[in-house]
Amino acid sequence: MAYLSISGVRKTYGSPRGPVTALKGIDLEVNEGEFVSILGPSGCGKSTLLKCIAGLEDASAGKIAVDGRALKGPPQNMGIVFQRDVLLDWRTILDNVLITAEFAGLKGPAVRERALALLGRFGLGGFENRHPWELSGGMRQRAAICRALLCDPKLLLMDEPFGALDAMTRDDLNLELARIWQDTRKTVVFVTHGITEAIFLSDRVVMMDRNPGRIVEIIDIDLPRPRHLAMRESAEFGRYVAHVRHLFASLGVLKDDAP
Repeated sequence: MAYLSISGVRKTYGSPRGPVTALKGIDLEVNEGEFVSILGPSGCGKSTLLKCIAGLEDASAGKIAVDGRALKGPPQNMGIVFQRDVLLDWRTILDNVLITAEFAGLKGPAVRERALALLGRFGLGGFENRHPWELSGGMRQRAAICRALLCDPKLLLMDEPFGALDAMTRDDLNLELARIWQDTRKTVVFVTHGITEAIFLSDRVVMMDRNPGRIVEIIDIDLPRPRHLAMRESAEFGRYVAHVRHLFASLGVLKDDAP
C-alpha cells in the first residue's frame, strides 16, 4: 500500500465567470520513503495539489489517503515548507523553529537541543538569537526548513521552497536537502518549476500541464545516490533534462530550438 494515495482528484474554484478547474483527474501514489517532485509551469496546479495533500484545501472530487487513512484536515506527522518562509519577525530564529513543538505540545531541553542541532546543520549556528529581519532570504528559508523538520515528520511537503533564492544558495540547499533525505528517508513531495532541481533531488518526477492542471507523465529517475552537483554535467543527467524539455515543448510550455 502506498504511503500517499491520490485517486481521481479534481479541484474546482468558483469565479464570476463560472467554475474554474484547477486540477482534473489526478492519480498518484507515493511510496513510503520516496522523494517525488511535482514539476510544471506556473498555473498548472502544483501548489493547489500540495495544499490538498496537506489538508489545507478540500478536493472537489476524488480521494486522498495518507498512511492508509482518508484525509480529513492536515495529516498527522506532517511538516510543510512554503514558498515564503513565514517567520514571525518578533520572535528569534530559535523561537520560530520551536513553534512547531509548541503546537504539538512538546517542550523541554531535548526539543531545544534538537532545534539547535538543526540550525547548526543548516549553517545557522550562532544565529539562533537573531530575528528574521536580521537574516538574508536564504538564511530565513533555512530556518523555515528547520522548523518543518523539528518534530521529525514522516511526510514532508515543500512548495517551491528555493524558488526565490540565488543560484548558489539554491544549490547549497539542494545538497543539504538531499543529505537529509538520505539520512532519514522521509516521504517527500517537492513542488518546483526547476527541471534540473527536480531531476537532481527525486526518485520520480511528476510532470504536469495546465488548463486544466493534470499529470502528463511520471518519470523514474535512475541515478545513483548520494548525488553530487557534478552529476548534473553527466550525459545520463542530460538525457533526463532533454526528455523533460522535449515533452514540455510538445505541450507548448517551452520553445524547442532543436532542428
